[in-house]
Amino acid sequence: MLPRIYGENLFDDIFDDSFFTGHDQLFGKNGRNLMKTDVRETDDAKSYRLSIDLPGFKKDEIVLDLKDGYLTVSAAKGLDKDEEDKKGRIIRQERYAGALSRSFYIGEVKPEDVKATYESGVLTLLIPKAEESKAEPETRITIE
Repeated sequence: MLPRIYGENLFDDIFDDSFFTGHDQLFGKNGRNLMKTDVRETDDAKSYRLSIDLPGFKKDEIVLDLKDGYLTVSAAKGLDKDEEDKKGRIIRQERYAGALSRSFYIGEVKPEDVKATYESGVLTLLIPKAEESKAEPETRITIE
């Protein structure tokens, strides 16, 4: 067993460096550093509380869509909105600009039943558990 200082693989930390991969860890399949999510069941066991890290985003840059039982959280932000920001030549840019999204299957829940708040870079969703469909009684068919 490896100490916790290592990732899932002994060489994760070494070869995930953007020097070797040429990929920024914020984009595409490498975007594992964004939208970290905690899912908890509430004390009354009637709903789930999702806490999603979205640091640096404003409330109006975040969109929640519910379709076919999937809740999709999308966020988009751009830089250089100010003329002052466009002056000069960029030597290194580390601030994130772009779009990201993540989907969660929550079952057949009504949109008005989902509660959302955004504070200090954390989006908190309170999602009621979908009602379990009652199993239909087994019906046997006789073979003639």
